[in-house]
Amino acid sequence: MDKSNSFKASQNPWSADFGLGATDRRLAFSRQASFQQYREPPHTPVSINLNDSEATPFLFRSVSNIDVPPGAYLTEESDKIFGGRSVSAQKLSVLVVFESVFRTLRSGNRYMKRLFLLISLNVAYSTVELFIGLFTGRIGLVSDSFHLSFGCGLLTFSLFAMAASRKKPDEIYTYGYKRLEVLSAFTNALFLLFMSFSLAVEALHAFIQDESEHKHYLIVSAVTNLLVNLIGVWFFRNYARVNLVYRNAEDMNNHSVCLHVLADSIRSAGLILASWFLSIGVQNAEVLCFGLVSVALFMLVMPLFRASGGILLQMAPPNVPPSALSKCWRQVVAAREDVSEVSQARFWELVPGHVVGSLSVQVKKGIDDRPILRCVHGLYHDLGIQDLTVQADSV
Repeated sequence: MDKSNSFKASQNPWSADFGLGATDRRLAFSRQASFQQYREPPHTPVSINLNDSEATPFLFRSVSNIDVPPGAYLTEESDKIFGGRSVSAQKLSVLVVFESVFRTLRSGNRYMKRLFLLISLNVAYSTVELFIGLFTGRIGLVSDSFHLSFGCGLLTFSLFAMAASRKKPDEIYTYGYKRLEVLSAFTNALFLLFMSFSLAVEALHAFIQDESEHKHYLIVSAVTNLLVNLIGVWFFRNYARVNLVYRNAEDMNNHSVCLHVLADSIRSAGLILASWFLSIGVQNAEVLCFGLVSVALFMLVMPLFRASGGILLQMAPPNVPPSALSKCWRQVVAAREDVSEVSQARFWELVPGHVVGSLSVQVKKGIDDRPILRCVHGLYHDLGIQDLTVQADSV
């Protein structure tokens, strides 16, 4: 390429607003061929519209850079696109976060109000349990109150994700904040797996140690904790299933909250059952109950852990078979004689129900690539790819 056409910030007055120097190439754009360099400039990108006889270019492109027209990033235009308010790259303060949460709570979201009430109940109960444990000197109550406090922290993060995910996309997070709910679901799943592992270790410890040293369980504490968690299960009863088809990120987050309170309920029920078995003289009651609860939690949370982890790792969408994706690009090559190769096909889920993809199409020189782009977009849209980026290279 001709380096004389490289991006120069000094020639564009708008670049100073972004803090770009004369040698900064963050906004430079280059298109390189897979096998050979171009001798003639590539096509100007145009808007594809079947009804328009004349296509209007989005931007003016030289060989190695895009010349953004002056005024393209005016504040008023940016506000129209990104929700009507400027976005800063600085971290949100705690006051702004709480203000956003309470403002969203007042908007009438049913599950957010229920989760806020559930967190309030758990915080009140764990605080009372902590003070009783400190004044009576019972380490078991203090330990359980810290466990509940940590769980309240995770539920608070789920509440924050519900509130933040409703914000519109901005200049920094161009895809929006929906993936926060996926991250919240993954965090809850990871916590429940850790709980399952800790219960398994506790069961092993009870098996090795003499059970006569364990005097009794605090039945009142376990029953109260069970009742509080059952209220949470009732709040999110629509998501009380192990294998759930997630239509969006909100479903995944709500499902993780339901599994969180359900797992706490199972844990409390296991403690009550173990205490009752010990009272009637059943041998190895702790080992049996803790082991069953550990296995139940592991089986309960693994589907959520795999689903949320797969999205964060940007795995191929599970609802679209890989054979169907490869069949599409083979069909493009077979149906269009102007297409010589389809490569670099990548597809992943941004959030549940929103599949993103990109691929590169090599076409013959001098061919209008708009019909090819329409064909490719149509084929992959029928498979459920909502957001597809296609790069057409002339060879």
